[in-house]
Amino acid sequence: MEFKYPAARRDESKVDVYHGVKVPDPYAWLEDTDSEETKAFVEEQNKLTMPYLEQCTIRSQFKQRLTELYNYPKYSCPYKRGDRYFYFHNQGLQNQDVLYVQDSLDGPASVFFDPNTLSEDGTVALKMGRLSEECEYFAYGLSTSGSDWVTVRFLRVSDLVTLPDVLERVKFSCLAWTHDARGVFYNCYPRPDGKADGTETTSNINQKLYYHVIGTSQSEDILVAEFLDHPKWHSSVTVSDDGRYVVLSITEGCEPVNQLWYCNLQKLTNGITGLLPWVKLVSTFEAQYSYITNEGSVFTFRTNLDAPRYRVINVDVEKPDRSLWAALLPQHDKDVLGFVACVNQRHLLVNYVHDVKDILQLYELSGGRWVRDLPLDVGTVAGLSCKKKHSDFFYKFTSFTTPGIIYHCDLSQENPEPSVFRQVEVKGVRQEDYETHQVFYPSKDGTKIPMFLVHARGLKKDGTHPVFLYGYGGFENSVQPHYNVAYLLYVRHLGGVLAVANIRGGGEYGLDWHKAGTLGNKQTCFDDFQCAAEYLIQEKYTTSSLIAINGASNGGLLVAACVNQRPGLFGCAVAEVGVMDMLKFHKFTIGHAWTTDYGSADKPEQFQWLIKYSPLHNLPPASYSGPPYPAILLLTADHDDRVVPLHTLKYCAALQQGVGGSPGQRQPLLVRVDTRSGHGAGKPTAKAILEDTDIYCFIAQTLGLKWRA
Repeated sequence: MEFKYPAARRDESKVDVYHGVKVPDPYAWLEDTDSEETKAFVEEQNKLTMPYLEQCTIRSQFKQRLTELYNYPKYSCPYKRGDRYFYFHNQGLQNQDVLYVQDSLDGPASVFFDPNTLSEDGTVALKMGRLSEECEYFAYGLSTSGSDWVTVRFLRVSDLVTLPDVLERVKFSCLAWTHDARGVFYNCYPRPDGKADGTETTSNINQKLYYHVIGTSQSEDILVAEFLDHPKWHSSVTVSDDGRYVVLSITEGCEPVNQLWYCNLQKLTNGITGLLPWVKLVSTFEAQYSYITNEGSVFTFRTNLDAPRYRVINVDVEKPDRSLWAALLPQHDKDVLGFVACVNQRHLLVNYVHDVKDILQLYELSGGRWVRDLPLDVGTVAGLSCKKKHSDFFYKFTSFTTPGIIYHCDLSQENPEPSVFRQVEVKGVRQEDYETHQVFYPSKDGTKIPMFLVHARGLKKDGTHPVFLYGYGGFENSVQPHYNVAYLLYVRHLGGVLAVANIRGGGEYGLDWHKAGTLGNKQTCFDDFQCAAEYLIQEKYTTSSLIAINGASNGGLLVAACVNQRPGLFGCAVAEVGVMDMLKFHKFTIGHAWTTDYGSADKPEQFQWLIKYSPLHNLPPASYSGPPYPAILLLTADHDDRVVPLHTLKYCAALQQGVGGSPGQRQPLLVRVDTRSGHGAGKPTAKAILEDTDIYCFIAQTLGLKWRA
């Protein structure tokens, strides 16, 4: 099929010079999101893409089935504040989850806060919410159209009256109440010169930490920490379990390292009146420290200090001598220490990740003695709710075929056993139809990479099955088993195999695994992902023309880089909200924080790393005569202020001009630009269903897949 792509102006005069190297940037004009030319480009692209997606042969069946399967009740773990329990619930197709409250676990529940009432199309989302310690107030942050910008408001719990207090300019913020419910700590940015609605690209710097007193205006908020010499620093505070301390974590990028400061609130004779007298417990960026709990001045932290798979240590902040820091739970020989939480005053709930699968255990807080394992199937702990002062806790289990089982356990009982508190069944999905197993395949350097495969039970390995291969590989994020209705539809109705490759760059095996796929080692991620495709072909699951690859954000970069490097290895590629311009990403919104993973083109050595794989800069020229590219669908959104749309737009223009003009290119190279939408968080259900429908219909259409009833 011939595609006539919209003509995009090439500005040959736009050339940047990096360390003596001239790099053309002919589509730099697409960085101006507000220009009429950019808007026209987006409109022309959607005019080409949307009719193509709408005429896909399986579209009506896929959308109908997806809507049916999405329509199941979803619940979060209940959490206790004061004497009441709160939980999120979605009846099935509501655009946003609703917060409910009940006086007891078996008592009736009523709606406490419903974000669906705030917009017609569900594009106003509850981004953050915190109840005060004894449930006097609810602080909540709302985001519009998927933007990272948040407006914080307050509700009095007793009568559900909205207070006049409003906090603006909030982004990447903590929200922490002092235990007297007098106010909250939060982060905000200075007012910009231009707009700030999520469609701007200006850099997010000079974040500050404030304390807001209930009943006052934001202009009276108390500045408690600022870092004038370090405009890229981010901060976040936790109020200690006993309410005595404020613990301040400072980061400069996305690397798992932070400084750790604290302030003893009890020593403030006049309360919080200005910059707090911070004590710098850790004043360097050498390791990560996360507060778990404290007994008086003895603090318990999860840390990667001398422990790439993490451990738990005790630190007496009154005696900061490092030689006195004591290991409570030493680093495990192989498994990665995940989350740690305190419950029942004297216990630690400890999660370990063993070959990308979760383990949950109970330890004693006082000496670190193992108490017991908690029953857990093969999968992921997707939610946990507990508090040090409460004896009971909840955890939610999920897997590729399990939407969610919530367990409840009360440690005050004589023989406490977790019991199923709530289990959800999805009509029309039978677990016994599916088979999940984990394989370990060799990468280019011989390293064994884990990969989950989900397919129909009794699948014959005859090389005929379409594969949906997903990867991420960055920022120490681990991709663990998770429930996704669209995945199951692909397996059930398109005869597909789901493959999730746990490539390096993530956190699946701790810090070493992460660092093996960052900075100068970034090519390792692409090698790992390409070797996953080769393994699936070699093991006779599929052939290259039936492999669809997918990733989002850093995973969008992964997909685009792999297509450039091995276009003949894949039949289809779907790159969502990808980082495509690796030479300029650090100049827009929060991109500067990612230099810890990628490096920066401002530095000569790092420029050499980036120019080798940057998706935008490794596309073939207009005279391209190499192997055809797979079908490509790019996705971005107008309010994505995390990975701004200009990445995808510039890449799309260059792709269509170079590859699209090649006589051998038959498969489509399209972009879908969503409106009133962002990087992904808070996306209304209706939009999520449409997006999944478009992605899977594109895959089915371009790979030639038929619907199986």
